[in-house]
Amino acid sequence: MEFKHVLVCVQQRPPGHPMGSCSDRQGREVLQRFLEKQQMDPELIMRAMITPTGCLNTCGLGPVVVVYPEGVWYGGVRPDDVDEIVEKHVKNGEIVERLVVSKGKPPGMF
Repeated sequence: MEFKHVLVCVQQRPPGHPMGSCSDRQGREVLQRFLEKQQMDPELIMRAMITPTGCLNTCGLGPVVVVYPEGVWYGGVRPDDVDEIVEKHVKNGEIVERLVVSKGKPPGMF
């Protein structure tokens, strides 16, 4: 299994901010689920780094999760989606197409 770096946006903006925030859309819960999965799986501890991030400039797509080295951007991720991302993508290199918003570059970049 190739080493993965998983970035999870947990940006928190002030209430009523027009861009919203990933934290308001369960970003922190998504991060917590990734960390729980990692703690329960010794293989995953050695094969993936889970990192909370601030804004990734994709607020309308949040919560956003990015998996490197592939640079796959997942949007609208819910805590229930984390198991599938871990099992398919992080462990087996299979992209979870139903959640993909971009591959290889940030969404909207040319």
